[in-house]
Amino acid sequence: MCSTGVLLARACAVLMCLAVVARAPPAKVHAAGTGNGHLGIPTNASLAHCPSYCGDVKISYPFGIGPGCFRQGFELTCDSTTGSPRLIFQLGNNSTQVTSIDVGSNYVWASAVGYNITMGLGVDTYTQSWEAPTGVVIDSMNSIYVVGCGVDIYMFGDNTTDLIGSCMSICTDNREIMERANMGRANMGYAACEGFGCCTIWSLLAGRQAFTLKLGRRNSTIALLDEALSSIKFIFSEYYHFVIGDLYASWVNTSNVRDMVLDIAITDQPSCASAQSQENNDTYACNSESICKDLPVSRGGYNCFCPGQMEGNPYVVDGCIDYNPKAPNDNCTRLCGNITIPFPFGIEEGCFANDNLRLNCTSNTTTILDRRYAQYRVTDLSLDDGLMTVTNMLNDTSSNNMERVVITNFDGQYQSFFTGYTKVVDDNFDFSQEDVVIKWAIANITCQKAMLNKATYACISDNSFCKEVMRGKTHDGYRCKCSDGFQGNPYLKNSCTDIDECAIPNKCNGICHNFDGGFNCTSCRHWKEYDPKKHKCVMSAKQRNLILGIAIGLACGLGSISFALGAIVLTGRWKEDIQRKIRRAYFKKTHGLLLEQLISDESAANKTKIFTLDELEEATNNFDATHVLVKCLLSWDDRIRIALEVAGALAYLHSAAAIPIFHRDVKSSNILLDDNFTIKVFNFGASRSLSLDETHVVTIVQGTFGYLDPEYYHTGQLTEKSDVYSLGVILVELLTRKKPIFINESGAKQILAHYFVEGLQERALMEIIDSQVMEEADQEEINDIASVIEACLRSKGGHRPSMKEVDMKLQFLRTKRLRKKTHLLIEKDGEIEPLLRSGTQHTHEHIDVLVNDTHLIVPMMYGCYSLEQEFAASSSMAR
Repeated sequence: MCSTGVLLARACAVLMCLAVVARAPPAKVHAAGTGNGHLGIPTNASLAHCPSYCGDVKISYPFGIGPGCFRQGFELTCDSTTGSPRLIFQLGNNSTQVTSIDVGSNYVWASAVGYNITMGLGVDTYTQSWEAPTGVVIDSMNSIYVVGCGVDIYMFGDNTTDLIGSCMSICTDNREIMERANMGRANMGYAACEGFGCCTIWSLLAGRQAFTLKLGRRNSTIALLDEALSSIKFIFSEYYHFVIGDLYASWVNTSNVRDMVLDIAITDQPSCASAQSQENNDTYACNSESICKDLPVSRGGYNCFCPGQMEGNPYVVDGCIDYNPKAPNDNCTRLCGNITIPFPFGIEEGCFANDNLRLNCTSNTTTILDRRYAQYRVTDLSLDDGLMTVTNMLNDTSSNNMERVVITNFDGQYQSFFTGYTKVVDDNFDFSQEDVVIKWAIANITCQKAMLNKATYACISDNSFCKEVMRGKTHDGYRCKCSDGFQGNPYLKNSCTDIDECAIPNKCNGICHNFDGGFNCTSCRHWKEYDPKKHKCVMSAKQRNLILGIAIGLACGLGSISFALGAIVLTGRWKEDIQRKIRRAYFKKTHGLLLEQLISDESAANKTKIFTLDELEEATNNFDATHVLVKCLLSWDDRIRIALEVAGALAYLHSAAAIPIFHRDVKSSNILLDDNFTIKVFNFGASRSLSLDETHVVTIVQGTFGYLDPEYYHTGQLTEKSDVYSLGVILVELLTRKKPIFINESGAKQILAHYFVEGLQERALMEIIDSQVMEEADQEEINDIASVIEACLRSKGGHRPSMKEVDMKLQFLRTKRLRKKTHLLIEKDGEIEPLLRSGTQHTHEHIDVLVNDTHLIVPMMYGCYSLEQEFAASSSMAR
């Protein structure tokens, strides 16, 4: 809309229209309607007589020209007086030129609204209002652009209390400075219309019918210095690109101004609910397939959408369709450059099945898929695979492929999404594929539903079938495909024809017989092959060479077999010799010679033993996992005995051996149990020996996480207290039956040693120990063993007991338990003989010492005597 007027307030303000905006209504129009129009839902047949175009603008109901062609409030006129016809929306004495109508998306594009206001001296304020024609409301994509100097602008909605936004534009009186500043901001990537010669009020007018602008002159002398700068220009449109020249010109460059966007609005009822009510159902505007949507405006109203991926006109009967299987025109263009464009795709009207399948062919024979927000160059199109290959978007639409896509919701509304979404669908096209391959579908319904409506079912050719289009587990729609053995276009009648497989080279290496949908291939008999030139089976060249090959093969084979057998025998002997040398070298490396020295004396020889690998495998059932300490279900007595035996073995290594040895990798998996639960400490590959005058040795940190001494880990100093810490972790395992690194109740990994210490500190010991221990041990025994563990797990090695002290403490605990059990038996039977008899069966048990490759097992130690006496007495101790 535009208007002219004169403002008298000590000066005049002249109002001028934007050139692309229509002036007063023409004197001469085509089919200027005088009827009141429809208030129901017409059929396409009833609208067949109505003009469908005005110039190159297509007219769709509810808009129309002439009686019976429009809904009330949507009448248009076609102005033919200016040479090129223009479609006009009339409101009172004002008119708006319509440039495009899309009833499917409820958008109307119209020429931008523009005002040119000249404010003379003494004129400080100005007010201007604009109201949209009946049948449309303002869309949120529009904005107000103000070109001028020294002004404050305020935008209001339906009334002056409904403030939408404001902006301020300032200038200098030096044009060169203005131009340099504007160019600098553009080079930095800033929008040009941001307050220096031009400002913008981003529109929040969605759903409103009108707006009011108030202009206030700021204190400035520019108007006195330059008359051109006293002119204020307003543009209301979807976009305007500001250039400094527009500030000094009489009007802006119209090539930099886009149209404004309006939304279709049915306003005879305030809401969908009201329009669908029984008393108003006769005037309801949406057809039976479409969806009604309330407008976001206080005055009310609604519009209609075709659901899902259906398209068409939601305001006429049967206007929403998902596919039109009608045969295309005979004169359709089916080739654009080197790209074949088969139906249902097409270029011209009547050549494609629906608008989503429409392609464009440019003057330079480039095939374009136009999705309105972006254009893609099509490089390949396949009906059989349901794929379209595209390159990047055109330069005038976006900088890269997939920058923006539009997803159609089930209510028919469009929403914009940007890069980062990996699975996106735009109507019939799935942009979730990698690179530049796009899936496409005919319609967003299942095959079962599509076949129910023969009028719109796409797979109309004989020998074709419907194929579901899936995106992962999401159903995107359906497409058609010729049946196996047929080729062609399944979207055209009788277009899927038989494939002559017999004419395909190398398809059949025999006698071929073709039939509709397949073929039979009779293979040549053995030792024959098919000659495509003679079209018959001939003797194979392989057969001619076979006898010669067999003879040569036999001779070579016999020689090769003899050579191979000899090589196998020699290689086996060589490997056995190498293995013996390796085992002997590793035996020396892991202190095997030291062990031989330790047990060389007669007193130790009858209590210790070097096991071979075969003997160890037999004792542990081939290292069965159930013979590993942490895998066994043990009684409380067995746990105390095992703890005592392990501590005694390690104490012997630390203090009784001729040369002290630190194990350095004490852990439960290095402690094996035989069938009698006798322990065998092994795997001394990481052990270190010390001279008698050494208390520690600095080494590269080695061990198993969860058992590793934290002080050794941080300092690298290996002491006997490092093995004490590892033994403490094993004692916690025996007490709690948890792994050194375990998953707690919250699902996080936790270190068993820290977990136990925290339990002690929080006085929650009884909550973390094994239930079997709770049943078999009393509180005093649990507290005693917990105190030993706490001492072993102290963070500083100097605060920990020696291995000998741990051994003595555990021996004391076991002795005290035996006394308790003896006392109980005396109270029960009056004698101690049963207990003594049960103990005698273990009098000859001992802990073996093993050295085999990497395995070393040493005896445990007991008692308060000298180390030699304790070792000698260990064989007679009950286990």
